[in-house]
Amino acid sequence: MKVEQILQKSRENMNNLCKSCPVCNGRACRNTIPGPGAKGSGTVAIRNYDAWKNIHLVMDTICENTPVSTQTKLFGHTFRLPVFAGPVGAVSMHYGDAYVDQTYNKVLIKACKDAGIMAFTGDGMDDQIMIGATQNIKENDGIGVPTIKPWAKEMVVEKLKLAKEADALAIAMDIDAAGLPFLKGFVPPAGRKNVKELKEIVQEIDVPFIVKGILSVKGALKAKEAGAAAIVVSNHGGRVLDDTPATADVLEEIVQAVGKDMTILVDGGIRSGQDIFKALALGADGVLIARPFVNMIYGAQEEGVKALVDQLEQELIDTMEMCGASTIQEITRDMVR
Repeated sequence: MKVEQILQKSRENMNNLCKSCPVCNGRACRNTIPGPGAKGSGTVAIRNYDAWKNIHLVMDTICENTPVSTQTKLFGHTFRLPVFAGPVGAVSMHYGDAYVDQTYNKVLIKACKDAGIMAFTGDGMDDQIMIGATQNIKENDGIGVPTIKPWAKEMVVEKLKLAKEADALAIAMDIDAAGLPFLKGFVPPAGRKNVKELKEIVQEIDVPFIVKGILSVKGALKAKEAGAAAIVVSNHGGRVLDDTPATADVLEEIVQAVGKDMTILVDGGIRSGQDIFKALALGADGVLIARPFVNMIYGAQEEGVKALVDQLEQELIDTMEMCGASTIQEITRDMVR
């Protein structure tokens, strides 16, 4: 099946809060939480999507007609393309009861590995979510990134232990989840982390630590000071704070500040191979895409993930061919404007 057909099938398994739109741009679901929408006015998810569309491609086909490769190497592993499935939590509440987080992650992790990419997994109040995700990552040769929420220290240590036992390629913390309502009321207190606390996490592990939820140069420099190997430029899809800038609008200045010292990933409204190309041209090493993978799994399980990755790859190849790049490393800033 093609992506469009899978989207139609996914609607049958959704709770009607997600509309499985032809393009996931945040408009139909704005301000629907529970549901996949953004917080408050719901405009940040829309802003994320629109910002990529306001960046234009510079076409140049006067170049060597060599085969195009989308392969990239991150965290010591070669991937089919610089795209990763982003972490999603509470899928039964936000999308529909065809899946719970454990069953969703089980499909996602293996399907992404089989498709040549990698999944970040979500976290939640139920301990079984992280237990299941890390077990699935271990069963898939460590090809996955468990993402831990900024819980109190004792709980973080417990979840880090699970992540280490999974032999995961990297471990992440979505630091911006401090803005989620359920986290604000958690006991013991969870929420924001200072540089010292992040340093302690880095010292606990021997794989790259990724700080997700960076939206400023100031935040990126703090993550660097803490010893993070990578950051994800992200506003959590607009779900944690209204009125934030689009990730595309802050990516380049963050790259200029820390790009040579850290791996930089970005998410937020990236929906096509053209968007992926734009992010790479602005200096990102890779991108995360979250909501569309939910639709693909609800519509066709592993087949859905493969269909989406195949489509993104072909769109990225087409864009590279038309803009003069034959490898990911050849994508440069002057190819977008």
